[in-house]
Amino acid sequence: MKRKAKLVRRSGFTLIEIMVVVVILGLLAALVVPRIGPQVAEAQRTTAATQIRSLEDALEMYRMHNGFYPSTQQGLEALVTAPTTTPVPKRYAEGGYLKKLPDDPWGNPYVYRNQGGHITIMSYGPDGEEGGDGVNADITNED
Repeated sequence: MKRKAKLVRRSGFTLIEIMVVVVILGLLAALVVPRIGPQVAEAQRTTAATQIRSLEDALEMYRMHNGFYPSTQQGLEALVTAPTTTPVPKRYAEGGYLKKLPDDPWGNPYVYRNQGGHITIMSYGPDGEEGGDGVNADITNED
């Protein structure tokens, strides 16, 4: 009596097939990631500029109601809660001018300066330090 050999079919992938897929994914990532990086950086800079314009608009509403901008010491927090230090606003909007202060796209607070009524709002950019050039350049309302 002859025994019939049964062919056993296994389901799944071989190690070689998996390695080929991993290599292909690696090559695709090596081609795509360098092209996306600069676009992400530009999107972050655009977001910072847009948020700075929104802060400027809120500061302008504050000035229209009170006749002056918050002092440097009062900072942008004056847009969320009424300042209690001099100069104290007499016609502060109920509920404030913003619900909360945004951080810049890199997770840092915006810098605010009031120099004799000339206001500056600034993000130090991705390096988080004042100054810089290129991708690390500061973003201000004066740009």
